[in-house]
Amino acid sequence: MKTLLWLDDIRDPHISDWLMRYAPQFAYGEGQVVWVKDYDSFCKWIKENGLPDQISFDHDLGLDKFQSLREEGLSKRKFKKLRQDGEFKSGKDAANWLVDYCMDNKVGLPKWGVHSANPTGADNIRGLLISFENFLKNNS
Repeated sequence: MKTLLWLDDIRDPHISDWLMRYAPQFAYGEGQVVWVKDYDSFCKWIKENGLPDQISFDHDLGLDKFQSLREEGLSKRKFKKLRQDGEFKSGKDAANWLVDYCMDNKVGLPKWGVHSANPTGADNIRGLLISFENFLKNNS
């Protein structure tokens, strides 16, 4: 059975038309959809199960934690500092880890897509993964 790893802290892939838009083959029950909500869960799932057939990335992870910290008085600037210090990992961090995993294990990337609403973050993930695919093509 094929597996889609859906990385998103908020969007449930089974609600709305997320799967239809970003992974239509999984929308009709033709595979298993695994929803992971943060960087650590993403890495853990792959370490325990190996690469899935497909991955869909969100960029901005930890927004639920951000909201609760904002209610406690945390400023956006302090949150940004926490994120830069590695307290909150993004989908780009997960994509970086994935590239390292693939290099360490001498495997190619699974099929991938980006469903992030953050255009800059989405472009950064795409740019990284496309560059890695080009590297693999040029060095095979």
